[in-house]
Amino acid sequence: MCVPPDRTRRLADNNGGFMIDVIVAGGGPTGLTLASELRLHGVQVLVSEKETEPARYVRALGLHVRSIELMDQRGLLERFLALGQRHPVRGYFAGLDKPAPDRLDTAHAYVLGIPQPTTDRLLAERAAELGAEIRRGCELVGLSQDDHGVTVELADGTQLRSRYLVGCDGGRSTVRKLLGVGFPGEPTRVETLLGEMEVAVPPEVVAAVVAEVRKTQKRFGTAPLSGDGVYRVLVPAEGVAEDRSVPPTFEEFRKQLRTFAGTDFGVHSPRWLSRFGDATRLAERYRTGRVLLAGDAAHIHPPTGGQGLNLGIQDAFNLGWKLAAEVNGWAPEGLLDSYHAERQPVAADVLNTTRALMELLSTEPGPRAVRQLVSELMDFEEVNRYLIEKITAIGIRYDFGGGHELLGRRMRDVRLKRGRLYELMHGGRGLLLDQTGRLSVAGWADRVDHVVAVSEELDVPAALLRPDGHVAWVGDDQQDLLGQLPTWFGAALG
Repeated sequence: MCVPPDRTRRLADNNGGFMIDVIVAGGGPTGLTLASELRLHGVQVLVSEKETEPARYVRALGLHVRSIELMDQRGLLERFLALGQRHPVRGYFAGLDKPAPDRLDTAHAYVLGIPQPTTDRLLAERAAELGAEIRRGCELVGLSQDDHGVTVELADGTQLRSRYLVGCDGGRSTVRKLLGVGFPGEPTRVETLLGEMEVAVPPEVVAAVVAEVRKTQKRFGTAPLSGDGVYRVLVPAEGVAEDRSVPPTFEEFRKQLRTFAGTDFGVHSPRWLSRFGDATRLAERYRTGRVLLAGDAAHIHPPTGGQGLNLGIQDAFNLGWKLAAEVNGWAPEGLLDSYHAERQPVAADVLNTTRALMELLSTEPGPRAVRQLVSELMDFEEVNRYLIEKITAIGIRYDFGGGHELLGRRMRDVRLKRGRLYELMHGGRGLLLDQTGRLSVAGWADRVDHVVAVSEELDVPAALLRPDGHVAWVGDDQQDLLGQLPTWFGAALG
């Protein structure tokens, strides 16, 4: 059983008063990040993951700028840097290689190459350190909810009771299906094979062949994963499989390699074989009562641009503090619903971006002509900057209404007289960065840190930051500040 025997009765006893604060279905990057964010606020969390062991294969290859910033905000970045490789940000929209614009608005102008199993492990370690309970071999098969909580049924017959449930259980989300949430979009039109296998020919031969093939076919590629000849291999499939949950055969891989490269590189000893399509789908709603969706459970798109894992992590950062506020009883009206209002449009934009990317990777004459035009446009620095900010998610601005240009945007890490801004955000609380020394958050001190500090990089007198780093208010007027604090941090104490 996925719940220890001495706890099964208490967890399953809906009438005994014992209720988990939040059950997170799915122990991937989104679910683990969410668990950590909830634990920062003292919320009891059980992560229920159906797989018995962590995946060893590499689906995602790294973190974009915004995800790197979020790890820095929580004091985790050094762990990731120690195991990853920094690659300077460049204009790589649809594989178009352009230099990065000057002065990108971040202290972390790089992509961090780090395989997903390593990311998963680091996030799991962090969640466990903070006290989240992670249970493997726990498959959710049923759920029901009422005004007070959610009852979850597991495959072994165990029933658990929680105040909230968050489905972070992937593109084929059981939670989403049980809720009956619509998942409209487009089905797969083209399919790509992805796998890990050993290659028999020298690396320089592989590199030369790949470089030639990629002059015309951008959905083809190989990358060494280790020093023992293991490669990550990407090649277009012959067609679209009837059942895409069934992995391709090794012979399919070899055939497609020969078709596109004229050689199969002597591949052998496959470790993992998979396929992915270009389907794009977006959940109609991210919240149904006490059940919410995040990550791939809420949106799917092709991996072109490497945004999937990052989008899920960023969902979790947006949701975590809001759900914790609801559990802890201080959430203002509408705060939890703002998760859907803010994150669904972001996902819709990512879906549109990946649709465009897939079109630009096509070998058809029309898309190739558009690709050439986009390449020319990217020679204009502002176009290049716009596309980089879109891919790396540092250009996101939530709609907080009119006002200062910083409102709704995340604040980059700025240097202060007493250190760095992100060093002050490790606890996941709100933060008033005050250069005037005249302001106060009395009444909200249990939720908002007041930091009186001066920064040569900050050209506003003061800024109120939400726990996810987005700017909720700027100014220097105390009464104006008092009018905004309740919007995000609820009623004042006392």
